[in-house]
Amino acid sequence: MPENDQPMWPSSDEDRSSSGARKTTPMSLPDPPASASGESGVPKVTGSEAPKGSWFAPNVEPEPIPGLNAPAEEPPPPPTPAKQDLADRLGSRKPEQKPAEPEPESPPEPAPVAESTQYIEVKQKLEEPAAESTQYLEAEPQSDAQSTQHMAPQQPQKAPWVPVERNVWPGEQPDRPAEPQPDKPEAQPWREELQLWREEQQRREEQLKRPEPQQRPDAPWAQRLDVPDDRRPVLPPEPPRGVVPPASAGSLARPMRIEPDGQRFDAEATVGIERPTQFPGAFQQQPQPRTDAPAEPPPPAEPAAASAEEPPKKKRKGKIIALVVVVLLVLAGGGVAAATPKVANRLGLPWAPNAPKGDSPDPAAATRQLQGPAAAGQAPTANGVKSVLAGPAGNGALGQLNGSVVDPVSGTTLWDHNASAAVTPASTTKVLTTAAALLAMDPNTRLSTKIVQGADPGTVILVGGGDVTLTALPLGTESPLYPGAAHVDDLVAQVKKANPNVKKVQVDLSLFKGATTAPGWAAGDAPSTFATQIGSVMADAGRQDPKNNNSQRVPNAGSALASTIASKLSASGGGQATAPKDAKVLAEVKSAPLTELVSDTMELSDDVLAEALARQVALATGQEATFAGGAAATIKVLKDHGFDTTGVKLSDGSGISTDNKIPAKLLTQLMAAAAAPEGKNPNTAELRAMLAGLPVAGGSGTLADKRFETPASQAGRGWVRAKTGTLTGVNTLAGLVLDQDGRVLVFAFMSNGSDQQPGRDAIDALATSLRKCGCS
Repeated sequence: MPENDQPMWPSSDEDRSSSGARKTTPMSLPDPPASASGESGVPKVTGSEAPKGSWFAPNVEPEPIPGLNAPAEEPPPPPTPAKQDLADRLGSRKPEQKPAEPEPESPPEPAPVAESTQYIEVKQKLEEPAAESTQYLEAEPQSDAQSTQHMAPQQPQKAPWVPVERNVWPGEQPDRPAEPQPDKPEAQPWREELQLWREEQQRREEQLKRPEPQQRPDAPWAQRLDVPDDRRPVLPPEPPRGVVPPASAGSLARPMRIEPDGQRFDAEATVGIERPTQFPGAFQQQPQPRTDAPAEPPPPAEPAAASAEEPPKKKRKGKIIALVVVVLLVLAGGGVAAATPKVANRLGLPWAPNAPKGDSPDPAAATRQLQGPAAAGQAPTANGVKSVLAGPAGNGALGQLNGSVVDPVSGTTLWDHNASAAVTPASTTKVLTTAAALLAMDPNTRLSTKIVQGADPGTVILVGGGDVTLTALPLGTESPLYPGAAHVDDLVAQVKKANPNVKKVQVDLSLFKGATTAPGWAAGDAPSTFATQIGSVMADAGRQDPKNNNSQRVPNAGSALASTIASKLSASGGGQATAPKDAKVLAEVKSAPLTELVSDTMELSDDVLAEALARQVALATGQEATFAGGAAATIKVLKDHGFDTTGVKLSDGSGISTDNKIPAKLLTQLMAAAAAPEGKNPNTAELRAMLAGLPVAGGSGTLADKRFETPASQAGRGWVRAKTGTLTGVNTLAGLVLDQDGRVLVFAFMSNGSDQQPGRDAIDALATSLRKCGCS
């Protein structure tokens, strides 16, 4: 036997809550005891005096219901806020309202009646809802007291019916009889209260269109649900306690589903109950969107919308604040920068330290005229030079010192320190090589590089003319080491135009003869960072990096260049070959003029270029283009032009060979001839170009780094111009300087047996002493 459960109120005056699996059967109630004459005629189905375990004595205490099994309480007055029917507010159908029937007042001592019937719906929870049904029971009160009660099925027309839920198996479900209707409506006070409550709800619905103040914290629970403001519906108050709403108000107990777009739908509050199919009613109503015109959003939703828009406003406000802060920071930074003297000076701001204190002066006429060193006035004297060199020349770091100082204007030797002894010159050998080239060759001579037709149409031959400054840099990119140098890409472009079907590229290196390295060169000198095997053609003097003077050189640079050209022509390398004398020239490029090549040799102390120039001197004088031929031709040219070559011994033209021997006296003679006033020396015009490429102390070439940096030599920075020479144990310097009287002095200092850096510093101090000299 199922236990009692909470009563479920019908959704209308009819019983429509039963499912297809539930039925009702009439059952008469037992006769009441005789002592219950003053009590109600309805049997006490939940009394404690019924036998334990019977259908009317549940094992679980039912929930007290005011007015039914508990004393009725005074219903509280309706709440003051506007009310609304929950079903209508949540979007369900409008309940049908029936006029409230007045309930007659109960007499103090009701007369016994032969029979009285009330309808009670008992909701029972079953584990299988399909097995539930509703049956009607007839209650037959008896006047005399009886200890037992019995229930018998009765017909609806003979006695009133009480609907009671109980288990009925699906196979035993009889047809549900029609629900009996009372012959005469009885007065019921709770209906009047419910009618008043409904009228209050209608008035509340009218108040929805008016602005509503913020909800009170003591509002009913239905109005204090935790729902977002923009979606919060206004709920009606709870019905008065003890008042049971009719079936038409059953939608108050149903939930409402609200979609995100604001549409509202009914939702059944059935848990574990199968949806009935044969009974129309509220439980079969399908969710439908509201068909009536949507009501205007209540005024409380506007603050919610405003609050929803508040974050973007805050975000925009934050962006504006951030922008203002950035602008202020930029202005502050600009102000600080403008206050800096360096910035203020550069911008010419009024508060700049170097701002003019007065009006700018009127512009004055200026004449541009270059003036050479003084050639008149009191000449420097030997005693003056000797006095300034006495101290620096005694520095033990110099080892064996040989030197000479000459006045180029008069040609007078002012200081001679074993100047006639020939010693290892190192790179100052290039002074002799470049001088011989300028004296033996036209200063506008350009060295040519050609590509000629080979023995068959698909073969071309690269013919070297002695230009080692040809650069592999792209067309339009000037070589930083050899300004004005020809480009390999220019050769390639000409060949493609003349013979687009090149299959093989060969190289002719026959212009230079003999060994590719000179006597006195160490095994690691070629290839190295300063030299490689000497050939009649190569790119960037064999450097792997065309822009770095100290780059590692490639071996056999002539053959490497031929392979590069073959690659650019999509051809293969064909090794070395000798070009026919009458071969067709397909492409030709030329180097910078000889004077530019001499300057490059002196500034960079370029050993490969110096060797190429020595061979050009040999070719110009009818000698064989070898190391020996170049050395012999150099000495011969210098001697033929009046220079004293006594004791000179050359094995190469660069000074790499330790076999070279040159006296300091010859070096100062050549420098004096190059620096002499015009017309003073017949060789000056040819040799002047040699001075253009001399490195400047602390500024260019081999004198730019780690030179003239000590306190004893810093005064010579920018004033001393000289050719350097460095080998192991050898430090030499030959050049010129302007003294304090504005006179030019040429010098040559040669230190043998000295360490590299101490010897350099000591020799730099000697040259600086001449700069400080007022030697008259």
